[in-house]
Amino acid sequence: MLARRHDLFEPFMELQKEVDRLFSDFMRPLRTEFEFLPRVDAYETEDKVVLELEVPGVRKDELKITVEDGVLKVTGEKKTERNEKGRNYRIVERSFGKFERAFIIPDYVDEKNIVAKYNDGVLTLEMPKKKEEKPTLEIKIE
Repeated sequence: MLARRHDLFEPFMELQKEVDRLFSDFMRPLRTEFEFLPRVDAYETEDKVVLELEVPGVRKDELKITVEDGVLKVTGEKKTERNEKGRNYRIVERSFGKFERAFIIPDYVDEKNIVAKYNDGVLTLEMPKKKEEKPTLEIKIE
């Protein structure tokens, strides 16, 4: 008894479906709890460490900055205020929602004197470095 041509290729067709499904899952963008995630620049100067977070559309009073156990956290929410009545959107690229960014503070930063500034949608956190106390040792001559 001869097998039908369709029966011969069925295992390969199943394999192809499985490979397609794997690639489909792999290529799907990851979804996180937070839809909006501010972009950050971090740099260091001689006397401070600086973080600059882009938070356009977020008011200063909607931001919360905390320091706990050596971790600096910035949380807030970018709210949507669009009226969708009568609009047939073709493209929607802006993201909205609650966000949280956390950063480990280097041990050479003075946590108690961190300064936050907000201007034109950019939150700047300036973290001064601790002053190095260089002890003066007097060496006695024998």
